Parts: sequence; structure tokens; C-alpha cells
Amino acid sequence: MKVPVSVIRLPRGPNGTSRGFDPSSPRYQALSPMSISTVGPGKEGHLEQEQQGRVALRERYLHSLLAMVGHLVHFTLYERVNVSALFDASDIDILNFQVSDLQTPLGVHREALLRCSDIIAYTFEL
Repeated sequence: MKVPVSVIRLPRGPNGTSRGFDPSSPRYQALSPMSISTVGPGKEGHLEQEQQGRVALRERYLHSLLAMVGHLVHFTLYERVNVSALFDASDIDILNFQVSDLQTPLGVHREALLRCSDIIAYTFEL
């Protein structure tokens, strides 16, 4: 029999809206639009090609997220922790995954939120 485990609520993020990002963090700086240089001779063609590549990769990733909904997903986390859960949704920034029936080494969580920064890899079957 699976043992239910209580959910731990995390404190609010630094901006008070519970999103939890820090504008001075290296990740935020790398993802900001200002980090992409659009000025310079000969960079227009290269920039357009890079943007098209990013668009294609983003679309494929979003389609894979849609395909995961309702499926059992196996997550590999840091420290060799492997967990499984039914994938439900992702937030708009794809920083967190909302899952249900999370099976951990300590027990089963009915609902949980996984931070994408803690996930090394995940797999699922179609």
C-alpha cells in the first residue's frame, strides 16, 4: 500500500508574487532579451538563422510538454534521485512542473510542484 506524504509549502519568492526569480541571477540575465546582441555588421543573417533555430526547438519542446499531460513521467533529479509522477501542467515560464501521485523514495505525494532546475532528465512513453 502506498503511504501518503504531506506536501511542504515553500515560502514566497523575492518579489512577493511567488514566482521566485531574481533579476540579478545569471539565469535571468542569460534569458533576458538584452543578452542577445542585434547590433553589428553582418550579424543580421546569423541572428535570423539563430532565431529560426530557437523557434523550431521551442515548438518541439512545447509539443513534447503537451504530449506528456496525463502520462507517467520518470524524472531523474540531482543526487541520483529517481521519482515518477503523472504530469499535469507547467507554468508559463516552464520553471515548474505540476504533477500528481509523485512516487518518491520516502512515499507518495498526492500533488507536487517540481522545480525544473532540480531536474536533470525526464522520460515518458507515448
